[in-house]
Order: sequence, then C-alpha cells, then structure tokens
Amino acid sequence: MSARPTALVTGASRGVGAAVAHALAPTHDLLLGGRDAEALAKVAAGLPGARPWPVELTAVTEADVAGIDRLDVLVHSAGTVTLGRIAETPAEVWRRTMDINVIAVAELTRLLLPALRAAHGQVVMINSGAGQRANPGWGSYAASKFALRALADALRLEEPDLRVTTVYPGRVDTDMQRGVRAQENGSYEPEKYLAPESVARAVLAAVTASPDAHITEITVRSMGGPAS
Repeated sequence: MSARPTALVTGASRGVGAAVAHALAPTHDLLLGGRDAEALAKVAAGLPGARPWPVELTAVTEADVAGIDRLDVLVHSAGTVTLGRIAETPAEVWRRTMDINVIAVAELTRLLLPALRAAHGQVVMINSGAGQRANPGWGSYAASKFALRALADALRLEEPDLRVTTVYPGRVDTDMQRGVRAQENGSYEPEKYLAPESVARAVLAAVTASPDAHITEITVRSMGGPAS
C-alpha cells in the first residue's frame, strides 16, 4: 500500500484532466477517470502510481467506487458543451448538458464522500468563465456551470472538514475548445487561449495550500484572449 495521497481525476484522458493528472503525479497516486479506456491507459503509462478508472460518469454506481476507502483529492474535469440560442436548444440538449456537467458530478461526489471524509480531503471542480457570466448562445452550458458553482458552494458548507475549490478558467487550448470554435464558425487561435498546464497549476496551488488555508475559488484568464 502506497503511503502517498490518492487523487481521482475525471476527464483524465486529455485536455485539462490529463494536465491535472501530470501536475499531481509527482506527489499523488492517481485514478484516471473517463470513458476511453485506451486513452486513459496511455496517460497512466507515463505516470508513476497511476491507473485507469474507466467508467461512464453519468451511470456511476456504488460498485464502481468499491475499494476506494480513502481519497485525498477528487478533481471533476469532465464536461460537455453544446452552443445554441435558447429558442433553438431542445430539451434533450439541456438534459444531456446538466447530466454530464452537474448531476454526474454530484453523484460521484456523493458516492465518494465517505472516502473523502476519511482523508479530510479536497474536491476541485473545474468550472468555466461561463459559470460567472452568461452570454448569448451559451444558455444551457452557462446554466450547468452556474449550477456546478452552487453545488460546490453547498458542499463546502455541508462538509466543513473538506476543502472545496472551484476553478474558473477562460478558454483553454483543448479538443473541446476546437469543438466550441467550430460551433461558433470561428478560427482556432491557440495563442489566445490558456494552456491546459496553466489550469493544472491553479489546481495544484489549491491542493498544495498549507493546512490552514482553504482556497475556495480561483479565476484564471489568458493574457490575450476572451474570458470564456
């Protein structure tokens, strides 16, 4: 049994989730969560003390978390975005967005609370600039991120022995951002976006804060790009 703390990172097969896994790997054993088992295995292969945790996050059960008796850090990085004006967004998009971005987060957190309590652990939720302001065409995504913020705030008050941190990045240079720009019919300009590693450093700062410090929110913006 390793004496190192353990972190579970969702969305760990790519983008911000993979960057967070790399940032935590020197000090933590890792469970890498996501649907793509092959991609998770590739990330895990390059990190000491890491192993894939393939799971459908919208259908996670007690059986999936069996054996996780102690968890020091839980990072929620998985998410989805479908753009569209409210007049053009059907209920199925709202349901899917809420299911992935909010309900799956709430359920996995609930299932892992005993393990987090045992470690006096920390929950980090990767939110978005859209969780601080809503723009035209971003209604369903912003609503999910506002809800995620409320989830974090409520959890922080209900579980005073845990640290709960919300990270609000601006646009990040990821495959997800490429999809967003395609939906916006815009060019992809990575030099205007945050690097995933920059968001991961913010997560690391919260996780490695001194024991007397509870970093509740971090906003990270690119020096040259849009806020969300």
